[in-house]
Amino acid sequence: QASNENLPPNVIKQLAKELKSLDESPPDGIKVVVNDEDFSQICADIEGPVGTPYENGVFRMKLALSHDFPHSPPKGYFMTKIFHPNVASNGEICVNTLKKDWNPSLGLRHVLSVVRCLLIEPFPESALNEQAGKMLLENYDEYARHARLYTGIHAKPKPKFKTGAISESTTALNVGQTNNETPSTATAIPSSVTDIKRVTSAQDQQHMANVVVAATAGSASVVTTTQKREAGLAKVQADKKKVDARKKSLKRL
Repeated sequence: QASNENLPPNVIKQLAKELKSLDESPPDGIKVVVNDEDFSQICADIEGPVGTPYENGVFRMKLALSHDFPHSPPKGYFMTKIFHPNVASNGEICVNTLKKDWNPSLGLRHVLSVVRCLLIEPFPESALNEQAGKMLLENYDEYARHARLYTGIHAKPKPKFKTGAISESTTALNVGQTNNETPSTATAIPSSVTDIKRVTSAQDQQHMANVVVAATAGSASVVTTTQKREAGLAKVQADKKKVDARKKSLKRL
């Protein structure tokens, strides 16, 4: 299993410095993926340059460092399938920077930038993919069609997570609650918009029922009060009649 133990301490120190620089100020269209436990396998995501058949694609590549790096050049591989004259079927990259033109003073930033430039300007004369190299020289339109097809199938960017769904779910769970009110155990939390409508509808129906009950109780109270008043008035009138009858009796006497 590969690890930082395969590399000399001074090399690890230099790589850590370079990787930090790449993370803080990445080259145009390149994002390095760092594995702190193994600097001997350095991965990077390369965006297809605009105006090339690789546009709108994201290609994962790997630099494999040998135990005597930087005296020996790293081996470069495309892990994402790509139709390119200088990339073999196993993903190996053929570029002079990683072969005869290698210099121990070259940094990772330079190497990664050269690989991305290879997507802009291939070198069919040193092709590892003979079909792509021949097609590029004889029929560029056909070559570009093949390259775009591979890009569309194999190099699709990963979809970004939508945060809107979280906000919608959070809002949904808070429907019908005020301040920091916590739903009781007897109340089921709605799990969909339909459930929310159902719960809200039930609450409205209960509210209306309470209003009707209150109104009915109020009406009954009014009726009772009116009846009491009428009974009291009748009693007063009856007493008045009794008084008048007594007065008439006294006059006769």
